[in-house]
Amino acid sequence: MDKKTISRDGTELAYSRAGQGPAVILVSGAMSTGGTVAPLAGLLADRFTVLWYDRRGRGGSGDTAPYAVRREVEDLGALVDAAGGEAALYGVSSGGALVLEAAAAGLPVRRVAVYETPFAVDEEGARERAAYTAALTEALAQGRRGDAVELFLRLTGLAEEMIQGARRSPMWEGMEAVAPTLAYDDAVMGGGPVPRERLASVGVPVLAVAGEASPPWMREAVRTVADAVPRGTYRTLEGQSHMVDPHVLAPVLAEFFAGQD
Repeated sequence: MDKKTISRDGTELAYSRAGQGPAVILVSGAMSTGGTVAPLAGLLADRFTVLWYDRRGRGGSGDTAPYAVRREVEDLGALVDAAGGEAALYGVSSGGALVLEAAAAGLPVRRVAVYETPFAVDEEGARERAAYTAALTEALAQGRRGDAVELFLRLTGLAEEMIQGARRSPMWEGMEAVAPTLAYDDAVMGGGPVPRERLASVGVPVLAVAGEASPPWMREAVRTVADAVPRGTYRTLEGQSHMVDPHVLAPVLAEFFAGQD
C-alpha cells in the first residue's frame, strides 16, 4: 500500500490506486488485507480507477478504539473522497456487508457489487452465528487469539485437520495478528440474518454474485440480498466457490460497473 488517507476519527488508512476511468473501491473480507483483492484490482485497472485498502486494524492501516461499524463506513467515505467524491463499491464476504451498509448510510456510491455475503438464512444459521459471537468475544477478551482464529475457520466449514494444519503453518502468526478484527467483521454482519429493512433503503443498482459450487445456503443468502434491495440482480458464476477466481469475476464486475443507471 503506497498511499495514505485519514478517516473522520483520525485513523490512518493505507491504500493503493491504479488505472484510469470511473472510480471503483474494492473491500476485502475477514482475515484479510487489501492485498487479497489486489489481483482483482489489476484486472479492472484497464477500464477503471481502482482503489483497494487495508481495513482498519490490518496491514498498514491504523485503528482507533472503540470499534463501531459506523467508523468503517466513515473509512469508506474517506476512500470515496480520495477517489474523487463518488465511486462504485465491491465487497467480498463480510466486506460485502460493509459496502451494502455504506450504500444504505448514504455515501456517494453509484453502484454496489458483492460476492457471497455470508448472511444466515434460517434459524439454525442464526443460532450458529450467536454461538460464534459469544465464543469469539470471550476468546478475544482473554487474549486467546489462536482460539479466535480457530472459531472463525470452523464457522467457515474448514475441516478440523485442516485447521490444525494451519495452526502449525508459517501463516498462523499473521492470522493471529489480525484476529481482533474478527470482532469487526462479526459486527458488520449484524448478528447474521439479511438486514432486509436496511437494504430496502439502498437506491443504487446492486449486483449480488455467488459461486455455483458454493453451498446452497450461501447462494440463498446472496439471492436474498438481491431480492431485498429495490434494484438488485442475482448472478451465479459457473464452477466458482467462495475462493472466486478473479479472472472469472473481473469481466462480470466490469460489465456491471460500466452500466448506465
